[in-house]
Amino acid sequence: MLNVPSQSFPAPSSQQRVVAGGRSKVPLKQGRSLMDWIRLTKSGKDLTGLKGRLIEVTEEELKKHDKKDDCWICIRGFVYNVSPYMEYHPGGEDELMRAAGSDGTDLFDQVHRWVNYESMLKECLVGRMAVKPAAPKDYHEEKKVLNGMLPKSQATDTLAREGPSSPSYDWFQTDSLVTIVVYTKQKDITLDSVIVDHQDDSFRAETIIKDYSYLINIGLFYRQCQLISKEDVTHDTRLFCFMLPPSTHLQVPIGQHVYLKLTITDTEIVKPYTPVSDSLLSEFKEPALPNNKYIYFLIKIYPAGLFTPELDHLQIGDFVFVSNPEGNFKTSQFQELEDLFLLAAGTGFTPMVKLLNYALTNIPSLRKVKLMFFNKTEDDIIWRSHLEELTFKDKRFDVEFVLSAPISEWNGKQGHVSPALLSEFLKRSSDKSKVLICICGPTPFTEQGIKFLHELNFSKDEIHSFTA
Repeated sequence: MLNVPSQSFPAPSSQQRVVAGGRSKVPLKQGRSLMDWIRLTKSGKDLTGLKGRLIEVTEEELKKHDKKDDCWICIRGFVYNVSPYMEYHPGGEDELMRAAGSDGTDLFDQVHRWVNYESMLKECLVGRMAVKPAAPKDYHEEKKVLNGMLPKSQATDTLAREGPSSPSYDWFQTDSLVTIVVYTKQKDITLDSVIVDHQDDSFRAETIIKDYSYLINIGLFYRQCQLISKEDVTHDTRLFCFMLPPSTHLQVPIGQHVYLKLTITDTEIVKPYTPVSDSLLSEFKEPALPNNKYIYFLIKIYPAGLFTPELDHLQIGDFVFVSNPEGNFKTSQFQELEDLFLLAAGTGFTPMVKLLNYALTNIPSLRKVKLMFFNKTEDDIIWRSHLEELTFKDKRFDVEFVLSAPISEWNGKQGHVSPALLSEFLKRSSDKSKVLICICGPTPFTEQGIKFLHELNFSKDEIHSFTA
């Protein structure tokens, strides 16, 4: 089945919407990790309660299953019994219960559309939603999204409001065929005005109307990239270099991320990472390798994790799958910028690498760039020598290291993110200077930091948080 996003045309460019606060995680009980869930799904236990039967589910039937011990959720027309998954869900039971007994497609897309739910929940599949019979002409009901799309009548209403130049689309599915219909409201559409690509689980259709191009992009496209090198940056952080396929051109925009995909114990696992330069100083010297053929990642290895140990075990020449870029950061935010402040914790430093390079080499109005870098110990500081060297190369740049567990000889700042630390650090170059504050790190760090920034009277437009 092709994953069709909720109705809009062109389709949303981001598979995962980035929000200021990020998504909170809850501590899981012992034995409730992702690997434990994978083991459970392969144990042969009946997780649906239907003894292997697949059924057709009506809206009325779906609504009955809205309790924690009997929770069914519809995602893109397929219904899953998620009750067994409750204790394994990193976002907690309450997050799943928001969609209990209903269509959770929109909620799923808002939080983590990149997750391969078909693989994760395949043993929980109850069946597919039944197609509703057409209602009489004089019948009125609340317009809502079902099976991940708007009714055609609502799409037509939207089209009328938006004007004739904005197409809409509808789709119909049988057991063997998915039909996508594009309504252009134009009489002169010819075959040379339409481009269609279907590869694996991805579908792309482009329609050219007058001077505009309209795009439907369904599914997340991955390309296979080969590991070329891997080097230690700190005791637990590696710099990975992957080579793009010969026919691929991909340069990830500033402030955007991609998804890496590996198959672990027969299950596809996907994680978001922000590509970096091969060096913090790469913009000031000739790169060792052409940057349009290679992609770099700074990744912390968690020994007890599921994804990063597998990544760390890759041998030179092995492959990983890399998605298209996503993210909502715009370089237009740098326009006429005078003061750029960066707040990073741990590997939350990765989005800052390209931001630093871009800002210092492309923003003529920039007066100063300051990075406050939070870590546990000195050994955890990524590219410390690069950062210190950059302070000598460009007088506009300054960095402050803050450690939460320093040795007694440490003379720098100590502690965690706080109003006191931030108020001292965030000094404008002038009273009315244009400011941008970028923040990235673990969810509690980001949420607290944003809260403190608002308390210090920085506006929403002056703050950008990176979350994925």
